[in-house]
Amino acid sequence: MTTRKLLLLPGDGIGPEAMAEVEKLISLMNEVAGSGFETETGLVGGAAYDVHGAAISDADMELAKTADAILFGAVGGPKWDKNSYETRPESGLLRLRKDLDLFANLRPAICYPALAEASSLKRELVDGLDILILRELTGGVYFGLPKEITELGNGQKRGVDTQVYQTYEIERIARAAFELARTRRGKVTSMEKRNVMVTGVLWNEVVTAVHADYPDVELEHMLADAGGMQLVRAPKQFDVIVTDNLFGDMLSDIAAMLTGSLGMLPSASLGPADETTGRRNAMYEPVHGSAPDISGKGIANPIAMIASFAMALRYSFNMIEEADKLKASIAEVLQAGIRTGDIMSEGARQVGTVEMGDAIAESFRAKLS
Repeated sequence: MTTRKLLLLPGDGIGPEAMAEVEKLISLMNEVAGSGFETETGLVGGAAYDVHGAAISDADMELAKTADAILFGAVGGPKWDKNSYETRPESGLLRLRKDLDLFANLRPAICYPALAEASSLKRELVDGLDILILRELTGGVYFGLPKEITELGNGQKRGVDTQVYQTYEIERIARAAFELARTRRGKVTSMEKRNVMVTGVLWNEVVTAVHADYPDVELEHMLADAGGMQLVRAPKQFDVIVTDNLFGDMLSDIAAMLTGSLGMLPSASLGPADETTGRRNAMYEPVHGSAPDISGKGIANPIAMIASFAMALRYSFNMIEEADKLKASIAEVLQAGIRTGDIMSEGARQVGTVEMGDAIAESFRAKLS
């Protein structure tokens, strides 16, 4: 039997609550389908800092490097707000992305028909929405140096963040975008700010050059601020959006609200494929944060975490049929009118985290049997 190694990093806030619902599905797949998943659980974020004095330990980083895939919950919370930059909970997430070279962040924004009314936009604008935002994840302003706050005297300080991109970083994310577009509707929209940023000028030049190898894919360029406007004006015009680390962070959160809630949006972060084995480092996580205001209340929406597991089935384990069945189970439960509070609508039945996870698991079990 094939062994599939998963590292679970629940993290902080609602992360452990959402991860528990995925663990049910992992056990279910082993029981019903003999899927052979083996899991180990590590610490990340504030939970890791409290134990190790770092947002992720070297030992858990080693586990991450050998796992077939990582499932990540969420990090952060007011308890650690005064931590230094180097020890804040988010630094664990950044280390995972950087050390594992997880350069390609896939953030699908799909509006399930049953949730079209939960979107902040009119139904006709979002019904049937299917966008894929591809965010460059290991470069840009989040990693550029210098990154510092300097005392200037007289009560003044200067904060510096540095936006840096090299040609190869843009080339590989552009190629990933064109390859993905070939499996979808064949259109890529590249977003940057070339009107005011020299990195945007380079981004535009490199993406245009790479496009020459993909003449079958349509390419359009759009300034990132105009792209944000178009996402809330006419979102279905987009297929694959490729953009840098900073703009990808913001634009994907905008896209999340088109689907009804941040609690609905999964993501996959992929590294380059090994030239010999084809294996790639991969981490899957919901786009939502740790939501400390609702942590421990049992009301968090676990769907983004569950959908992230479905992406792991698809991209890390080539379990396409199982991924499709899990996605169909999510849609079935929503169609039955079962909702957590963030996506509640008139006439639906409101449930908590565990009840939503149980409903999806029950539907999934029936499809696996």
